[in-house]
Amino acid sequence: MPPIYLSYLNRLDVEELALTDEEILAAIEGSLAAQGRKETVIEPRMHLEPGVARGHFNVLRGAIGAPVGLAGVKVVGDFVDNYLERLPSELATLLLLDPRNGAPVAILDASDITDMRTGAVTAIGAKYLARQGSKVLGHVGARGTAYWNVRLLDHLFDFDGIRVHSRRPESRDAFAERLTRDLGKRVTATSDWKSCIEDADIVVEASRLAAPEPMLRTSWIKKGAFVVPYGTMSAVELSLTDIMSKLVVDDWGQCKGGKFGSLRAHVESGKLSAATLHAEMGEIVAGLRPGRERDDETILFWHRGLSLSDIALGHAMLEKGKRLGIGQRLRFA
Repeated sequence: MPPIYLSYLNRLDVEELALTDEEILAAIEGSLAAQGRKETVIEPRMHLEPGVARGHFNVLRGAIGAPVGLAGVKVVGDFVDNYLERLPSELATLLLLDPRNGAPVAILDASDITDMRTGAVTAIGAKYLARQGSKVLGHVGARGTAYWNVRLLDHLFDFDGIRVHSRRPESRDAFAERLTRDLGKRVTATSDWKSCIEDADIVVEASRLAAPEPMLRTSWIKKGAFVVPYGTMSAVELSLTDIMSKLVVDDWGQCKGGKFGSLRAHVESGKLSAATLHAEMGEIVAGLRPGRERDDETILFWHRGLSLSDIALGHAMLEKGKRLGIGQRLRFA
């Protein structure tokens, strides 16, 4: 057997690569378009609950055709109390494979990839589904993905007002301070959900609830808003889908099953179904289904997280790493 080598990018390598906002968005938009054109394979995520802490592992699997030409598996932990150990709530590893023969291609620290690609999917969703003149963002949640939600959304919309909220004052204040520094504009930390969300043009709910609880009220959502709820545990009222002109998901196969997700009760009650679903996001990016068609449309986008996004962003990092000489080469066999 000939020798097999793989690339390895650890957290320091990923940070050194310093992908730009445009590089991140381009990789994710391309993967969504490929999904819409059915040039991908995606399997519904699986969950592993060890039962020794408040959390679980998500296992995501998929493959993207040329020019990416990779299969991948990502394992990401989602543990509510990690902050007590000064760890991020989500730690992830991505394995990339050659779909032609099964040989390993690369192993990457995927914690930052998870954060970046989640924010990029939120932002690409807004690119196609939010009003072009959206100027106020209300964001609930301050975990790792939250930073990239706000940063990449602001990159596209250049907001006049950004409001953030999370349960712990020290968390939301630090989050607002970091964003103010990095974005070069004032970001306001609010002490409650209502003042964060009410009358915002774009609403993102990325909360960290221990159990489902309707914290986001349907009455706070203004007509014409774009709403992205994606907390692991539902924080929205069952009536939220009733006011929506369009319901969009990243992948219906993932959204219609499983134990977790912000709209799990809506699927189980039939409020979100194959009949009520407008489109998958990839179909819209690929131009096969319309996105926003009028300013008065109120639109919801629920994304569970796609293995395809991880693979696409991992591929972008590998290619940039090769150009810049960043990363390590390990012998596998």
